[in-house]
Amino acid sequence: MALSRLRHPVILRAPSLLRDRRLLAAAPSTFRSLHHVFEALNQIPDVDATSLRPLHFRLLSGVHGMPSKLQNGVRYFSSAEAPLHTEVAMPALSPTMTQGNIAKWRKKEGDKIEVGDILCEIETDKATLEFECLEEGFLAKILVPEGTKDVPVGQAIAITVEEADDIQKVPATVGGASEVKNLVSSQTDSAPEASPANISSSELPPHLVLDMPALSPTMNQGNIAKWRKKEGYKIEVGDILCEIETDKATLEFESLEEGFLAKILAPEGSKDVAVGQPIAITVEDENDIEAVRTSSSSNNVVKEEKSVPHDSPAEIRKTTGFNRISPAAKILIMEHGLDASSIPASGPRGTLLKGDVLAALKSGKGSTNISAIKKATPSPQVYQQATPTELLGLKSDGQQKDAYEDLPNSQIRKVIAARLLESKQSTPHLYLSTDVILDPLLSFRKELKEKYYVKVSVNDIVIKVVATALRNVPEANAYWDAGKGEVVLCDSVDISVAVATEKGLMTPIIRNADQKSLSSISAEIKELAGKARAGKLKPNEFQGGTFSISNLGMFPVDRFCAIINPPQAGIIAVGRGNKVVEPVVGADGVEKPAVVNKMSLTLSADHRVFDGKVGGAFVSALSSNFSDIKRLLL
Repeated sequence: MALSRLRHPVILRAPSLLRDRRLLAAAPSTFRSLHHVFEALNQIPDVDATSLRPLHFRLLSGVHGMPSKLQNGVRYFSSAEAPLHTEVAMPALSPTMTQGNIAKWRKKEGDKIEVGDILCEIETDKATLEFECLEEGFLAKILVPEGTKDVPVGQAIAITVEEADDIQKVPATVGGASEVKNLVSSQTDSAPEASPANISSSELPPHLVLDMPALSPTMNQGNIAKWRKKEGYKIEVGDILCEIETDKATLEFESLEEGFLAKILAPEGSKDVAVGQPIAITVEDENDIEAVRTSSSSNNVVKEEKSVPHDSPAEIRKTTGFNRISPAAKILIMEHGLDASSIPASGPRGTLLKGDVLAALKSGKGSTNISAIKKATPSPQVYQQATPTELLGLKSDGQQKDAYEDLPNSQIRKVIAARLLESKQSTPHLYLSTDVILDPLLSFRKELKEKYYVKVSVNDIVIKVVATALRNVPEANAYWDAGKGEVVLCDSVDISVAVATEKGLMTPIIRNADQKSLSSISAEIKELAGKARAGKLKPNEFQGGTFSISNLGMFPVDRFCAIINPPQAGIIAVGRGNKVVEPVVGADGVEKPAVVNKMSLTLSADHRVFDGKVGGAFVSALSSNFSDIKRLLL
């Protein structure tokens, strides 16, 4: 399809290039190794493909000097000043990639390269990937050096030639080398905090800067939970350098190179370290460790996040009291009985704000009040003349103690809060509830334990029941594709189970739950729940899932409504079981009152995926599975 879209514009712009044999004969080396579309030319009207030598369409756009952004990152150019060469551009290695970092060059200038050889390692917005060469030749010039950050997709990063003799003939101006130098120098001049660009490379021995990695697709910052290796330690490939708390879990960061940990740039306990920010420096030679430490210390590689107190006009103004007071601040002062004269004002023109009073309450700087505030509000002129104490009718007597305590939020809880808010705001929630009789389930569970010595929990059986219902109603095992504006059915039934941890709610996944036995589900959920509570879940163990279950049956919660976990379209909220009296038809066909165990199920569904028919069918399938629990064995 892509070839058909490209074919005709190229032919229309260059009819003589394709039809003139003399042009082809005059430049045989131009088309030497390009042979991928010969058969496609036979289908082009008005072209005698038999009279042509094999061509590569990527070459045509370059011959005409038409810069084109290619998926594989290769552009071709020829000029009178330089030999025939290939300009290798920063490729788009993921759908969301707009820029990348050159992590490492695998080939050096002058090296021979074959098709499939790894040119360099590129750090994208997802991971560090290898960039393969698509043409054979020689690497003539590296335009973007190793370690360069934020190189836009499509920017030239290297020059290759077909002949080794052409390497020296490539001029320095080819490929926008000056622009690349400017890019590198600008990065050095405007380096962010904790960036090694502050260190002169001439002062340092060969070293490698380790950046905060993106350990999950949604991660944009992380916390350094623990350093497993200390400065000066020997590190091997695969060694765990540190533990990083992401928006999902606490994951281990493995070393990809051997050497020595020379300098830790982000100390243990650092919060909200941006992805791509340097966290450590490694060297190959143990003797180079001290040089890196000395140089990094003298050049202030890592700046302390603690702000240095200094006098400012605002702070000077704070010490002089206030000229005005906001209504909210006045109410707080009256409620807590504070001495307004002891509270610094930070608002414009000396206005005492609500935030100033709250800060005084937290720090204990405010004083209690022993007289009532004046009922009459003075005029603006009186505000400017009266003292702060006279203005409010307050006197100083004692200190106000802190009435609350701020608890720091974990990275996981911050992300959960943002996702839940986004879900409620952007997803139309449909709620369907039903009560199911638990007695068949409890009897079945007891039978498994007594006869077959298989111990499963109620939650394990609920997982199997929900998975079977999703298999029976495949329209419910789907999600909404906002880009296409349509429902997409999922191939497998993957159940996300909510597990409460100290750091927040995690949702490990039981893959293909409809195909697994109860004992297998029970063993797997125990293992995953243990990993979740220990913060050891791997990304593939909690990312994905087609449907979620949230069970509060162990608490005195009869029923509740859960919030959908995007991009999923449904979640079942499971309440506790209760004994109720209701009419039951006996063996003789007569209704009699009986005590039964009932449990509430509430479905929260994306109304774009679940209409009334799909939602009703799914709830009906759930009820059928609970009433005839042994069908789960089929």
